[in-house]
Amino acid sequence: MLLKLHRKQKALYIAAAVLLLIIEILIERYAHDNFVRPYLGDLLVVILIYAIVMACSKIKVWTGAVATLLFSYAIETAQYLQIVSLLGLEGNKFARIVIGTSFSWWDMLMYTLGFITVIILEKIITVKNN
Repeated sequence: MLLKLHRKQKALYIAAAVLLLIIEILIERYAHDNFVRPYLGDLLVVILIYAIVMACSKIKVWTGAVATLLFSYAIETAQYLQIVSLLGLEGNKFARIVIGTSFSWWDMLMYTLGFITVIILEKIITVKNN
């Protein structure tokens, strides 16, 4: 029974990751506004990374959520330090997209809201399954 539940959880994380990846790609391609792309996209990317982490590991919810938040903060800090320029990757579009090039406190807020969303969703799912 426990193994079956574990497999079901992994499948849900994988499905969530695929769905969120598709949404993120659509945002990157088509959302050229002042809210969805800069704010909602940052919130969703934290949930996407969390779903990937949980699908690929056996860590606890809190550990996965905190690790994802700290990773997000580290990327934003790297943007503040202009890591893309320091590494000489200004001409690499992929590096500029993945790492980013401009620090924003709003991004840090959205990452935090993404973390809070993950914790709330996990609580709801846990209560529902019990």
